[in-house]
Amino acid sequence: MTSRLEISETVVSAQLDDEMVLLDAERGIYYGLDPVGTRIWQLLDAGHDAEEIIEHLTAEYDADPGLLRADVAAFLAQLTAQGLIRHLDG
Repeated sequence: MTSRLEISETVVSAQLDDEMVLLDAERGIYYGLDPVGTRIWQLLDAGHDAEEIIEHLTAEYDADPGLLRADVAAFLAQLTAQGLIRHLDG
């Protein structure tokens, strides 16, 4: 889970309180992220890969590391499936 991640150039994001709203401008679809999803998005936007995101979240939240790893992987898979992020090889 160490591939570099990149936010799609068609995605526009805005933070509203402790939540993030994403717009896929190409498809005209909005997405809302809860506070943890928002934190993951912020870390993605800062250029962190999946392992770095997991490290940050482990330090910030009182959560089981194995469960957190699985949840982050599932969330990133959803973002990828929706075309909001992509995995960069190399």
